Amino acid sequence: MSENKQVGLVPVTLQAAADDGDAVSAEVESLRGGISEAAPDGLTAQLTGGAAFSADLAGVFSGANFVLLTVTAGVVALLLLITYRSPWLWLVPLAVVATIEQAALKVVDLLAPVVGIDVDPSAVGITSVLVFGAATNYALLLIARYREELRIHESKYAAMGKALRRTREAIIASGGTVILALLVLLFTDTMSYRGLGFSAATGIVLAILSALFILPAALVLFGRKLFWPFVPKVGDPAREGKFWGRLGEATARAPKRIAGAAVVVLLAAGGLLFNVQIGLSENEQFTEKPQAVTAAETLAEGFPAGSSSPVIVLVNSDSADAAIEELSTLESVSGAEAASEHDGLTRIDVIDSYEPGTDEANTFIEELRTDLAATPEYGALVGGEAAERVDQLAANQHDLNLVVTSVIILVFLVLVVLLRSLVAPVLLVASVLLTFVASTGISWFLFVNVLGFPALDTLTLLYSFIFLVALGVDYNIFLTTRARENAMTMGTKQGMLSALRSTGGVITSAGILLAAVFAVLGVLPLVTLTQVGITVAIGVLLDTLVVRTVIVPALAFTLGEKFWWPSKPAGKSGTGGRHEAQPGSDPGPALESAPAGAHRANTQ
Repeated sequence: MSENKQVGLVPVTLQAAADDGDAVSAEVESLRGGISEAAPDGLTAQLTGGAAFSADLAGVFSGANFVLLTVTAGVVALLLLITYRSPWLWLVPLAVVATIEQAALKVVDLLAPVVGIDVDPSAVGITSVLVFGAATNYALLLIARYREELRIHESKYAAMGKALRRTREAIIASGGTVILALLVLLFTDTMSYRGLGFSAATGIVLAILSALFILPAALVLFGRKLFWPFVPKVGDPAREGKFWGRLGEATARAPKRIAGAAVVVLLAAGGLLFNVQIGLSENEQFTEKPQAVTAAETLAEGFPAGSSSPVIVLVNSDSADAAIEELSTLESVSGAEAASEHDGLTRIDVIDSYEPGTDEANTFIEELRTDLAATPEYGALVGGEAAERVDQLAANQHDLNLVVTSVIILVFLVLVVLLRSLVAPVLLVASVLLTFVASTGISWFLFVNVLGFPALDTLTLLYSFIFLVALGVDYNIFLTTRARENAMTMGTKQGMLSALRSTGGVITSAGILLAAVFAVLGVLPLVTLTQVGITVAIGVLLDTLVVRTVIVPALAFTLGEKFWWPSKPAGKSGTGGRHEAQPGSDPGPALESAPAGAHRANTQ
């Protein structure tokens, strides 16, 4: 009993193995029901501690996949309907994407045990969101190019063939970048990261296959009428791209000044990271408090904060008394007593005065390990829930360094191979890194001043980085591959302007859709996923509306043909043998890639 006689504590050892999550959750729920029924009137009986937190964390995802799938599908359906303004067209990509998302989860369920990887519920939820967002992005890119080609080719098969040839490189490159980034997680020390890497990479592979095979077949099956009421006909002028063309021309008139202003704004947003706090305690993990949290708060009213998760110290039994005496003299220790003895080792339960997961608790664990190591005859090992969190933080720091370095190198190499350039990849990688810093700064400001989160979770930085860099570079890939294609016939400046006209609408739609899909993670009452969803959503919007729209085109306008160095996509003349269009002209996305005479041949 506590000194104020308001709180009583009964330590319980569960029968379930600690690494058997389902068994732990079942036993926790059974025990909670039992103690609640047995409690007399006026007494509240609750369960907290490491096992209870694990069970409540698993409970967050009970039925979560259905909620995520429903909300995500609704968001995608609404945005596709707004994008295409057709009562039918949005149904095809949505049906294909929803089918492939379910197929991806089934494949993961089948393969994960075979390869020996444990995929936790949070990885499944993130995979669903990622597959929905990525597969829909690829669909938007393909459908936009297919609609362009339908204005050139009478045959829907010829139009789709041309659209696939022009977009598959960008789809494979962007998807491949995401896959490579996710596979880096397989080399981390944290098992949950490995599970996410395997699950999400598998999903992206299927998303690419759906965009290259299933969706094209479905679109061709329904033909032109699928676009009703805006059915594309041969010779129709392009309706898309006028706004983006004017924006590109405005940027081309003062590229250095506009790019500089945009960079300054992003750097200022990154400056909001000043005094950022990283690391949430156990009680701060949930946006809605489960019983494990409320019980821990009640417990803290009568007992030291560390009572819910005692620090476990194993020492040689011959030195147990001396170790207990030394531990009891520490200022931050409220109690230390031998709990059990086995095979020459004694377990000592140490109660400290710090809430598990706080900086103070982590520092106490590190200092305790150092102090005990100074007496070799103890042979001391420090464990327990609080100590595990310290080890997790160290593993997370190692994993973050590994992931950041590896992903940057991989993305750079993919861009080098795709663009046959060294200058453009350096600039594109720098732009997505700037986006990550800016979005994290804005998110931190919102978390503290709007949502009331005390800190960033350690997982937030790694997840946000890998998704923002891998997915953010997608839009630059969509834009620059089109610009490079155009530069072969009209030079870099006009090629970039034409690429902006052609891809501006579809990339903006894709970015808004992907941001909305990731924001859906906020429906789960878990701070980590809420933070990841908001950070990625903000980053995708910045990348779509600022980096891809202003900064990258401005850099291309400033550098000209040097943007593609050492390759020369436009040839020595810089125009590929054709005269560049005037800045005010708009050749239209449909005709820019048409061979000479194509229009006449297809309309006679």
